[in-house]
This record gives sequence, structure tokens and C-alpha cells, in this order.
Amino acid sequence: MRTLFIAAVATVSMTTAGWAADPIVGTWQTIKDDNGNYGQISIKECGSNICGTLVTSFDSAGKAFKSENQGRKLIWDMKNDGGGKYSGGKVYSPDRDKTYNGQLVLSGNALDVKGCVLGICRSGGKWSRVK
Repeated sequence: MRTLFIAAVATVSMTTAGWAADPIVGTWQTIKDDNGNYGQISIKECGSNICGTLVTSFDSAGKAFKSENQGRKLIWDMKNDGGGKYSGGKVYSPDRDKTYNGQLVLSGNALDVKGCVLGICRSGGKWSRVK
């Protein structure tokens, strides 16, 4: 009976570990763009990949406003490469109106965002975790 109990506990433990959210999941605040505006991005699992949607926009004074990009996916098809690194997906930059091949690096509550087009890379800065 004891062996059966231990086996059941081990099975439940392994199953619930598989349900744990990817560490990048949460709400992230971007850096300010050239106009001083910034946003909050909700990053979640989208199937086996990672995606992120702009949920709130803020002006340079920190006041929330309705942006034409609110609700738009800014990150999609990112794959978790392990070790806090994500790649293989796209990152859209609203201030440049460009889509880049994205790279994300998670380090604690900081997310380093980078995008490249035709070998030219641009830093999206270090985003900070809101929740």
C-alpha cells in the first residue's frame, strides 16, 4: 500500500510540473520609444510557442491612452530555447512600423528584446516585469 501511495504522489508531482507556466509568462513594461511612449505587453503561451500582446499604452507623462496598436500581437511564434533564451519568432515595433526576427533573453525580472532584419539588428531594450 505504501509503495502504491508513493507511486501516486510521484505521478501527480511529475504531471503538475508539466503544467507550470513558462517563466516568461506575465506582463512586461517596454522601454520608452522616441516619443516617450511605452506600453505593457502580456506575454503568454500560445500553443507550444510564446506570444505577446500590447494591453496598455502610456504617454510620456505616464498617462494611459488608447493606442491603435492596443490588442495587437507584438511578439509571436517565439520558441523557448532553454536557459532563458527565446528565438525563431517575430517582434513588431510599433514606433518603427517594422517586423523583426526576434530574440528574447530572460534574466530574472528583466527581458532583453532584440530584433533583426537582413542582418541589421535593433535593441528593443530591457523590459521589466510588471506582474
